[in-house]
Amino acid sequence: LPDGRPLSIVSRRRGFQEAERVTGPDLMGKLFARDDGLKHFFYGDKQETLDILRENLQREYPSIQIAGMISPPYRKLTEEEKAEHVKAIRESGADIIWIGLGAPKQENWMAKHEGRINAVMVGVGAGFDYFAGNIKRAPMIMQKLSLEWLYRLVQEPKRLYKRYFSTNTVFLIANYRLWKQYRKIKKRR
Repeated sequence: LPDGRPLSIVSRRRGFQEAERVTGPDLMGKLFARDDGLKHFFYGDKQETLDILRENLQREYPSIQIAGMISPPYRKLTEEEKAEHVKAIRESGADIIWIGLGAPKQENWMAKHEGRINAVMVGVGAGFDYFAGNIKRAPMIMQKLSLEWLYRLVQEPKRLYKRYFSTNTVFLIANYRLWKQYRKIKKRR
């Protein structure tokens, strides 16, 4: 999902003119509210968070179908544990697997499991925590001004500082270079 303004800008510059910012929590809320039989599976976060999440979702979205929830341990999984998790997800019949492992761990997990899980996988970062009520989303004005990252950084500075100021910088520099190359090619035509 292009959940940050830079991703939607890069998408537009690469020809996807209608690309807009879509956050995991926004997509989650829209799909939870649908009464169409979608089965949801949640993979990630702490067990306590998943328990609260289940309770809140069943209260807020009475027709939601929760196919399962797994809180993987905060360590490297054994091959047997990995196989167990994949089996549980596949046997659940879920249509959507919400992955809440944080970036880039959730993206790596989805890439490694492509073709092994017969459902749509969506990385949602802090989405579980939002719906569980563990953390609050930024006020709408901050979301619209693309400042949700700042609100999150203030809430969890130790955890998010490195990601926001190093990883995101690398992303911006790489895409700026690609954009410059694209413009040169376009001028030649």
